Amino acid sequence: MRVAPTKENRQERQVKSEHTDPATEAFVAHRNLLFTVAYEMLGSAADAEDVLQETWLRWAGVDLGTVRDHRAYLVRITTRQSLSRLRTLGRRKESYVGSWLPEPLLTAPDVAEDVELADSVSMAMLLVLETLAPTERAVFVLREVFDLGYDEIAEAVDKTPAAVRQIAHRARAHVAARRPRGAVSPAETRGALDAFQKAVETGDLQGLLDILAPDVVLVGDGGGVRQAVLRPIVGADKVGRLLAASLGRIGTSLRPAQVNGHPALILQPDGEIDTVVTVRVDGGLITGLYAVRNPGKLSHMRREAALRR
Repeated sequence: MRVAPTKENRQERQVKSEHTDPATEAFVAHRNLLFTVAYEMLGSAADAEDVLQETWLRWAGVDLGTVRDHRAYLVRITTRQSLSRLRTLGRRKESYVGSWLPEPLLTAPDVAEDVELADSVSMAMLLVLETLAPTERAVFVLREVFDLGYDEIAEAVDKTPAAVRQIAHRARAHVAARRPRGAVSPAETRGALDAFQKAVETGDLQGLLDILAPDVVLVGDGGGVRQAVLRPIVGADKVGRLLAASLGRIGTSLRPAQVNGHPALILQPDGEIDTVVTVRVDGGLITGLYAVRNPGKLSHMRREAALRR
C-alpha cells in the first residue's frame, strides 16, 4: 500500500539503502507490494504488518544464492503467512461484536490515480473479498490485482496451476456478482461526499436524504468498544433519521481525507480520530456508508496522521 511518505520514512529508506545487505535491500524494495498483498488478503493493517515481520524473519534465513526470483519468493512467503493468519482471523470474527469492517488506511494521492489498485483496496471491494474462501481470496488478489502468473500463484498457495485456474475462474465470477456496478471517478465520489458533509454540517435533513440512494446501507463497526449500529441499517429514511439524530454532535468535526484510495471523511471532535466514514457511490448517490469506530482499527491511521503533523 502506498501511504504518503513521511520525512522519517524517507530518511529510513535512505539509511537502509546505504547500509544494508542484499537480503534487506530486496525486502525493502518489495515491501510496499508485500504489505498490499497482505492487507488485501486480511483487511487489517496491523495483521499485515505482523505478516511482514514474519516474512522478514523467514526471508532473513534464506540462502539467496538458491533464489532465482526474489520478488516471487517474497510474495510466496507473504501469501502463505497471510493464509495462515486469515484462517485465524476467520475464527476471531465469529465472536466479533456487531458488524466487522476492514481497517481503514490513509493513502497517498497516487493510489487514487492507479484506478485498479484504488478499486481493489476500496472498502466496498474489501467487503466483497471477505465473502471468498481464504485460498480463493489469495488467488484473486494475486491474479486480478497483481497479474501474477498461474505457475507463480500455484507455488504460493500450494496448488497445481490447473487448480489455480479453476479457483481464479470461480473467484472472478463470485466477485463480479457482488462488486460495485461500475467504476466511479474520484470526482464523483468527492462530489457525493461534499454534499453529504454539507448536509451534516448544516443540519439539512432533506439535503442528506437527497444524496442517499433509496436502498443505501449503513454499516458501523465499534467492535463492542465504541457505540455503533450492531446490524446494517437499510433504506434512506432509516439511515437519514439515524444520522439526523447525530447531526448536532457531529457538527463541523468532519474533514476530508484520502482513505483506501478514495475520498472519505474523518470525524475528529476533539482533534483525535473518532470515526472514519467511507462510502460506496453508484449513479451519483451514496449506496453504502461504512463507519469504523473501533479504536483498535484506527490506531494505525492515528499513527500515520501524527507523523504528518
